[in-house]
Amino acid sequence: MKTEGGKRIVIVGASAAGLTAAETLRRRGWDGHLTLIGDEARPPYDRPPLSKQILTGAWEPQRTTLRAPQELARLEIDLRLGRPATGLDVKRRQARLAGGATIDFDGLIIATGVIPRRLPHGDLNGVHVLRTLDDALALRAALLTGPRVVVVGAGFLGTEVAAAAQTMGLEVTLVEPEPVPVRRPFGDRVGALVAALHRDHGTDLRCGVPVRGLCEGGGRVTGVELADGSGLPADAVVLALGSTPATDWLTGSGLTLANGVVCDALCRAAPGIYAAGDVASWHNPRFGTRMRLEHRMNATEQAMAAAGNLLGDAQPFAPVPYFWTDQYDTKIQAYGIFPPDAELRIIDGDPADGHFTAAYGRHEVVVGVLGWNAPRQVRAVRNLVVERAPWTTSTDTSALLPVPVN
Repeated sequence: MKTEGGKRIVIVGASAAGLTAAETLRRRGWDGHLTLIGDEARPPYDRPPLSKQILTGAWEPQRTTLRAPQELARLEIDLRLGRPATGLDVKRRQARLAGGATIDFDGLIIATGVIPRRLPHGDLNGVHVLRTLDDALALRAALLTGPRVVVVGAGFLGTEVAAAAQTMGLEVTLVEPEPVPVRRPFGDRVGALVAALHRDHGTDLRCGVPVRGLCEGGGRVTGVELADGSGLPADAVVLALGSTPATDWLTGSGLTLANGVVCDALCRAAPGIYAAGDVASWHNPRFGTRMRLEHRMNATEQAMAAAGNLLGDAQPFAPVPYFWTDQYDTKIQAYGIFPPDAELRIIDGDPADGHFTAAYGRHEVVVGVLGWNAPRQVRAVRNLVVERAPWTTSTDTSALLPVPVN
């Protein structure tokens, strides 16, 4: 098959995006040499269950594995696990690995994901981050000792971890410098509902106050000091402070790096070099803006697009972002984008009843829809975003909503 990538394609990053790129190349008929590089020794696995099913023990670790060994073998790939990439030479078309080995390539897909942010002294015993399966297993082992838990950061990850710890019967405090949880993606109104959800389940929620630092004794964390001078005793602290793109290994490579690997609408960072997943910053022509998404569905869709464009498709990647979070008995699903200046309107159901859908509008256009325990309804109104429906449309969506079944 003729391809922009020549006869040697290398994929750096062996999580969902990297694996999907490899599968897409083979499915599309690519029969050249294919190398998949991963910094973890484990075969590719899924990350969303880590903060939920793995922490609570509902799943055994092996259930997160994305493909069985025989399925990986059928891909006929040179699988380099536990060998992180340490450098890239765009001109020589070479990737460097830990230990000094180099791999030549004609085509490259970068899917190295992100790295969790930490606080100073974040390496104390009892301080955890959650990105890898090993992180999740270590945190679960700590939670099984019945500690007082402080979760720092109330975005999706922090609220999911707090919910998991709470369902395990632990004493949980959730700290967030913003006035409400998940404010950045969803705004104050939905954030207030998430705050109420956690308080109703017994979580001590401290919003609107930043963390000043961690307290320690004998090399172990003993608590969290807040900016207002108060302290929170803790036996375990989980840092859910967001992430930074894993691009340090690309410094000096010649690629443009700015909040990720900067790509065009084709997910192309340079001729024959593409990026996908959490690490990719690309121009989404559907919304006319640059994006970098840390969502599971985007990892799959963007990897397919990057692989296809490496094979010569030349198709802009213009998705409607889709993401979700599960907390306690609540599922929040969202399609589109949610700018901080967007207007919110409830279009079906009632927040007081725990089931509703909402639309977000900006510049007189629907740019996002959200469902709170309303999976059928939110799928039905997704087209408001796809079609860039006028904001006035969100006042009458009865024709779009499913007919109730008695």
